[in-house]
Amino acid sequence: MAAAGAEAGAGAGGRAGQLKSSGLRPGWTTGACATAATKAAYTALLTGEFPDPVVITLPRGRQPAFALAAEELTGAEELTGAQGRPAAAMAGVVKDAGDDPDVTHGALIRSTVRSGEPGAGVVFRAGPGVGTVTKAGLPLPVGEPAINPVPRQMIRDAVAEVAAAHGGSGDVVVEISVDHGEEIARSTWNPRLGILGGLSILGTTGVVVPYSCSAWIDSIRRGVDVARAAGRTHVAGCTGSTSEKVAVAEHRLPEDALLDMGDFAGAVLKYLKRHPVPRLTIAGGFAKLSKLAAGHLDLHSARSQVDKGYLAELARRGGADEALVEAVAGANTALEAVQLCRAAGVPLGDLVAEAARTTALGVLLGSPVVVDVICIDRAGTVVGRAEPLGP
Repeated sequence: MAAAGAEAGAGAGGRAGQLKSSGLRPGWTTGACATAATKAAYTALLTGEFPDPVVITLPRGRQPAFALAAEELTGAEELTGAQGRPAAAMAGVVKDAGDDPDVTHGALIRSTVRSGEPGAGVVFRAGPGVGTVTKAGLPLPVGEPAINPVPRQMIRDAVAEVAAAHGGSGDVVVEISVDHGEEIARSTWNPRLGILGGLSILGTTGVVVPYSCSAWIDSIRRGVDVARAAGRTHVAGCTGSTSEKVAVAEHRLPEDALLDMGDFAGAVLKYLKRHPVPRLTIAGGFAKLSKLAAGHLDLHSARSQVDKGYLAELARRGGADEALVEAVAGANTALEAVQLCRAAGVPLGDLVAEAARTTALGVLLGSPVVVDVICIDRAGTVVGRAEPLGP
């Protein structure tokens, strides 16, 4: 699960096509790359020849072609049966994430295919650089390779296609690996989610849509799932590492109760509405949480701005005189506004925290989640808080 970027998107004629016209180039998910590598490897296992490029069919019907970056037949000189097939075939595809800042862009994704037990179908294995699930709550059982359900189905479909074309049984062991995947995974949510040893093989459509951020949002959801499966009754959605440290210091929360919310407050709240945890702490920088206070659920600077007029109005409600209200409205930054108010004894930080809590509870309406909010400055000092309040 990537920490940045997105493994999602649209099929032919959808959003991916719109992005091309806007100058942003879509790419391919790790699941699509693993499927292409598997199709090439299984074809070579049955025929002795690697198709290059190899064409696959994505869930929405698109049929991209992938060039092979690596190929190898193992044991070809030792016949494994009357058909004279090699013992194993490996093919590799380099992931192209398009114009998305995906941490897996450029990674070499390999699939090694061997004959399996008759009647077993497709058996998945985690090779080097692909993680293994160690915690409940994910869409895969504990002990399974971190190859998500949609990529698994894509790979099964590709295996069935090759088997039908070349007289195979379709009973194979598919080992997916990613060069340097364990190192890359340190930049993702995987260690926190209990996916150890490497990356996840992801994707629901096969297409990476630049800057859609769906991989991050999916990781938030999986984080909630893992916390619930572990029996956690209190989670924290944090905008960054500094606010996360404050939340841990305040509440002594374990790692699997921490949600790397980033700018996606709405993603946390909407998922918790459907999958509640009894208590949510929202912790973040004052400027970002002032946006949540004003009703914004996406806190990214490109999609919402600090409203100093709104902060000035909150300051007025908190007892600020007109001179201070004007100073807040004209402040250079949100942090300057809160500092001006603190010096005058006006609790702007608390007022923002309380308004952010109100926004959160509005999204969570009907769900049994109690919310508290902590606002911090850049140094990690608490500048405002709202005590726990439920629906």
